Amino acid sequence: MLKSHVSSSLTCVSAIALAVASAAFGAACDNPNEGAGEGEGEGEGEGEEIPANTAAAVQNYSAIVLASYEDTRDAAAALDASIEALITLPTQLTLDAARQAWLDAREPYLQTEVYRFYDGPIDNADNGPEGLMNAWPMDEAYVDYVVGGADAGLINDRDFVIDEPGLRGANEAGGEDKISTGYHAIEFLLWGQDFSADGPGNRPFTDYLTVGGADNADRRGAYLKLTSELLLGDLDFLVDAWARDDATNYRTAFEATGPEEGLRRILTGMIILSGFETGSERLKVALDGGLQEDEHSCFSDNTHRDMIQDIQGVKNVWTGSYGGIAGVGIVDVITAADAALATEITAKIQTALDLANALEPPFDQEIVNPAGKARVQALINALSDVEKSLQKAFRLFGLTVPANPG
Repeated sequence: MLKSHVSSSLTCVSAIALAVASAAFGAACDNPNEGAGEGEGEGEGEGEEIPANTAAAVQNYSAIVLASYEDTRDAAAALDASIEALITLPTQLTLDAARQAWLDAREPYLQTEVYRFYDGPIDNADNGPEGLMNAWPMDEAYVDYVVGGADAGLINDRDFVIDEPGLRGANEAGGEDKISTGYHAIEFLLWGQDFSADGPGNRPFTDYLTVGGADNADRRGAYLKLTSELLLGDLDFLVDAWARDDATNYRTAFEATGPEEGLRRILTGMIILSGFETGSERLKVALDGGLQEDEHSCFSDNTHRDMIQDIQGVKNVWTGSYGGIAGVGIVDVITAADAALATEITAKIQTALDLANALEPPFDQEIVNPAGKARVQALINALSDVEKSLQKAFRLFGLTVPANPG
């Protein structure tokens, strides 16, 4: 189940950030501490005045980012506790509980992916942890045994030291698919390879039994637990970056760049996640290839939720609402300048979300049967429509539309 198309890894993210920065933002996007005037004149010409409510929308966006990262960290902490329980007492019950905790942890995280693609804390080229958290596709044999390779992987290489420097250093060492950390490494260690047409992988709980179980069960448990702890640490980093009342963190610098620059970054994340990342990388590649390995969460068969929650994240930013937060959204900014365009974008985002909810799991069967392929193609088309309408918002204010990272 080795996958070969482009991964959303640190290498890829750096390339995307470079493409977007050079085409759209200039130096201001590369350095969030620079003033709002940096990079001016690189747009498409005179546009509408930035509405007076833009500053409030930027501040509300920061509140949503923090709240969603806090929820993501809390869910990852629950996952970590379930993994500890599995390792302490491996049974089918504790394995199933850990799997459910992973599924639960993905729900808030996926809604945060709209905060990518503008060199923010999650994916800046210097220390952004996205490639350590959610990189894919993954060569499973790099981490653990696979069919036809009983001794494969870092887990079964007893010369490999399972510690933080080892796991972080191994991530993408030797190739973009050499993924050693993050959600998908945990996913593989909980489900194993998926060879079923109507369900996910079925790794046995005995893989974690240190007495009478599988070879290297002790190392497998240690590897899984450490990977979970590293994920928690990366999420703590993101929470700190967006925390309130910290004069030295990213959130303070982000808001200080001014409303136009804040709006530009926010819209960039929405545009690239909708069209390139979700519509192209995660949907079109899988649809064109028709391969089970090309789905984003291929071990757990959770790919349909990936699509739904990514679009939900776009909707959260658009409406300015998340959980108990309900403030000025990007919709309010666009409405102040062009009410008809705002209505158009609202409808297109909702259409895309409805079509994502219409996908029938498992996703690997949607991309091989005619009715499923039609549903996937309809979603791709809808996301392209969202992207194009959001680009209109960029042009409305005389901003440069982000370059296609592909």
